[in-house]
Amino acid sequence: MVSEFSDSSAAKNAASHLPITVRPLVPADLAAALAIQAQSYPPFLLEDEAAFASRLAVRRPYCLAAVSDGELVAYLLAHGWMAQSPPPVGARLAPDVSGDVLFIHDLAVSAAGRGCGLGRTLIDHVFGLAARDGLRTAELIAVEGAAPYWRGLGFAEGDPSAELAAKVAHYGADARWMTRTIMPDPV
Repeated sequence: MVSEFSDSSAAKNAASHLPITVRPLVPADLAAALAIQAQSYPPFLLEDEAAFASRLAVRRPYCLAAVSDGELVAYLLAHGWMAQSPPPVGARLAPDVSGDVLFIHDLAVSAAGRGCGLGRTLIDHVFGLAARDGLRTAELIAVEGAAPYWRGLGFAEGDPSAELAAKVAHYGADARWMTRTIMPDPV
């Protein structure tokens, strides 16, 4: 899930000067991540702590945190997954799940972090990790009007099967299935 965020000028000016560190998202980050999620998504897309935690515990987690001055300002929930088979909202993932694609489940930026390119930074970072591990395709469901944002990052809307379209519909009327090739890292 990824929604489009509107940024205020004050938030953009403050965020553009934040020193940012990207690191793995860890269980200690969950309370802050849930707070950012609550600010970013409508109630029907909110997931509980157990669902978040399950994404950190899968065989191929690609969950990242953007931190400034010790505070979580953005997060990315991504993991290896089976192609064209997005998990339902709120699903708790089994630890043995791996998969053949990078599924970008959730990207959210706090008000304090908006306007400084944190979404792109996290996506660039996760693509490097996924490429290193041999994943060549990324998939996601753009929600709440975010498809233009993802197109700007190189994703394109796919032509989902009827079964996939039904799964995507559970993410809201504006949800779009999108994919992108992950280029291997040059050696």
